[in-house]
Amino acid sequence: MSNCRRPIIIFGVFFMFALGLVLPGALWGQTEKAGKDGTVKADASQPVAEAQKDLQPTKLDLAGEKIGDGIDRFGQKAASQFGGWINAEVLAGITWIKLLFCLLLLFVVAATERLMQAVIRRHQGDPTVDMEKAPIRQLVFKALSRPLSLFIWVYGVYVVLAPLFVHFRQPDGTNFIHLAVQKVADVGAAVAIIWFTMRLVTIVDVQLQKWAASTESTMDDILVPLVGKTLRVFILIIGGIIVLQNLTGVKIGPLLASLGIGGLAVALAARESIANFFGTLTILFDQPFQVGQRIVINDFDGIVESVGFRSTRIRTLTGHLLTIPNEKVVSSTVENIGMRPHIRWLTNIGITYDTPPEKVEKAVEFIQEILLDHEGMHADFPPRVFFNGFNDCSLNIMVVVWYHPPNYWDYQGWLQKVCLEIMRRFETEGIDFAFPTHTVHLANDDKRQLKIQMFDTVAGGISDPVTAG
Repeated sequence: MSNCRRPIIIFGVFFMFALGLVLPGALWGQTEKAGKDGTVKADASQPVAEAQKDLQPTKLDLAGEKIGDGIDRFGQKAASQFGGWINAEVLAGITWIKLLFCLLLLFVVAATERLMQAVIRRHQGDPTVDMEKAPIRQLVFKALSRPLSLFIWVYGVYVVLAPLFVHFRQPDGTNFIHLAVQKVADVGAAVAIIWFTMRLVTIVDVQLQKWAASTESTMDDILVPLVGKTLRVFILIIGGIIVLQNLTGVKIGPLLASLGIGGLAVALAARESIANFFGTLTILFDQPFQVGQRIVINDFDGIVESVGFRSTRIRTLTGHLLTIPNEKVVSSTVENIGMRPHIRWLTNIGITYDTPPEKVEKAVEFIQEILLDHEGMHADFPPRVFFNGFNDCSLNIMVVVWYHPPNYWDYQGWLQKVCLEIMRRFETEGIDFAFPTHTVHLANDDKRQLKIQMFDTVAGGISDPVTAG
């Protein structure tokens, strides 16, 4: 019962809305004009007259009039046999028998809607099956179910009311009740089609999600919801234009053409949003980074969390959420750390100047042995160890290592083991690490005499300077 009630409620809302658009125009459009003879004449307003001109009888209207005429003839025959109460008028010339026949047609519409729902449920299959696993045919029937009910109820009620339209026709040929109901039927059908199309977009989303799950690129996971949102917005805009045109009769093409200057002003005001949107397209198609990768942009280092229509969100290493407009992202230099094939370790190990050459060679050999065939080694990138210079405070040994794969925490664990092993080997061999030192020479020649002052703790003063000689 609730499934039948909901379309009726929706229909009632649209019916009242259409009446609100049409009937006030009819009432307001009646302007009184006094003639020369003093009589008052009603003159229909121009918009209402044009609306009535646009109201062309459809095949349903003609069929409704024929059905109404047949009911009237049947009522007259029945009244002659069973009494005039059968053909008694209720309102605006509508007889009881015609109302009963329209009520019977309403039950036929309800039965038709229930029958169609039964057919759809039969072909729909198990409704509890996950959408990603369900066949496309089942998804289409599921998407068709409720919009089809709305479509049947809207046009079904129109057919039910069609035999009654003739009773509301004015002497000048206008029929505002017919106009209102026809607009509601057109709008209801448009809403049903738009609703069905929107539900079809869900099927497209499911198929795109399957495709995105089969690819390695995480940007596809971002592209899927963007495509779905774009399709929905496009459908809503087109559907809104269709509904507006059906309600008001306004031609949208000339209206849009007249808004060219206004559209230019809006485009200028929204140029940043448009630039960000095209920046989003550039990111999606160029794919300078993927979601989940670590990048450095404008001195900000973090993990890419999402890419939206307007901005890209990055979670910095300190935990802060950084939002950068996409127009800025595409115009900035992006360092993609997540795309590096390896992690390079470049360090300089300093040993003291009093280390003999033999031990320097030993130090280089120790480091080479420790790094030989290490866990992160790639055949194309062997470790490099050289004694390559004399620093101010140390003899320098340069170490360059490439670690594969570029897993940062695995690399840190391996690096700790290597450093500890180098310390143990150097300690065993008696090789000392250098640290910054300074040797101070005190001058004590004829030109630069060294003077020393002693502090007398007993007397509590400073003694006279003594020249060292």
